[in-house]
Amino acid sequence: MRKLASIRIVDDVSPIAKADFIERVRLGGWRCVVKKGEFKSGDKCVYFEIDSLLPIKEPFLFLEKTCAKTRSVYDGQEVEGLRLRTMTFRGQVSQGLALPLSMFPGITDVVGEDVTKTLGVAKYELILSEDMAKDIAGGFPGYISKSDEERIQNVTSILNEYRGCVFYESEKVDGTSSTFAKYDNEFDAYQKAVRLKKNSDNVYWKIAQKYNLLEKLTNNFAIQAEIVGPGVEGKLGLKETECFVFGVFDIDKSMFLSLEDMLYFLKDIGMKTVPIIDDNFILNHTCDELLKLAERKSLINPKVNAEGLVFRLRGPVEKISFKVISNRYLLNEL
Repeated sequence: MRKLASIRIVDDVSPIAKADFIERVRLGGWRCVVKKGEFKSGDKCVYFEIDSLLPIKEPFLFLEKTCAKTRSVYDGQEVEGLRLRTMTFRGQVSQGLALPLSMFPGITDVVGEDVTKTLGVAKYELILSEDMAKDIAGGFPGYISKSDEERIQNVTSILNEYRGCVFYESEKVDGTSSTFAKYDNEFDAYQKAVRLKKNSDNVYWKIAQKYNLLEKLTNNFAIQAEIVGPGVEGKLGLKETECFVFGVFDIDKSMFLSLEDMLYFLKDIGMKTVPIIDDNFILNHTCDELLKLAERKSLINPKVNAEGLVFRLRGPVEKISFKVISNRYLLNEL
């Protein structure tokens, strides 16, 4: 489970030009703007990731002027809080929030410890419409692996561990995540973590029907894809609803197909992948260099910014992957 709030080490502190009251800290791959003099290199802190929903109480009330108050559903309960988003201060990108341990009496100081539940932090998720909520038939099955890649800022060790290895680079498509599976000849459609009632009149079942997946999808396989288009969250500006596959899962073998096998599989059923930018990407980059690469136009609609990039290790090996979300996209710059 994602660590929305955790104990981190401040790797370094750097000044911000023409700023008297703020400076910038680095926590692994993350960069945050903080109060000047609040930290020095080597200090421990509590770090809250972007898309964290913070309780509307002390010590977070100072954020009410900069963070939107919003609702979400977390662990089956509707919650309200202050949503952390990527922001800029004096031209510096700030992702997340770093606060001193002293603001949380009695909290652990063990580096890496997950304190999400301890501090009452939830994850922001778009709340389903009432119509979509009525369509929920169950949860996500345990026999299909979820595909939620970690952001590179949380897994910077990959950059050294897999340096020189071959990955394939694809566009991170801005849409709604979906899974279509046929298991024991039973077909199901999933919206992120929930199974949807069969024959429901929603975009997931419409896509299944559009591509005739009930007939074409091979038994004991699952397709994971982004649905984009009118009426779907996202900024690609398409006129028709489309589906872009980013993974095919072999349920019997409990593994994702390699790039070559996925392309062959999808050609046979008439579907397309997310845009593949480079199928021979040699990983020899820093976190900042990858973030710079992610600032590009979408290959689906060159008039808009891409959400970012996804990198997956080539070959029939354990699934190693990560995503790089564009700061320009997060800041809604055109």
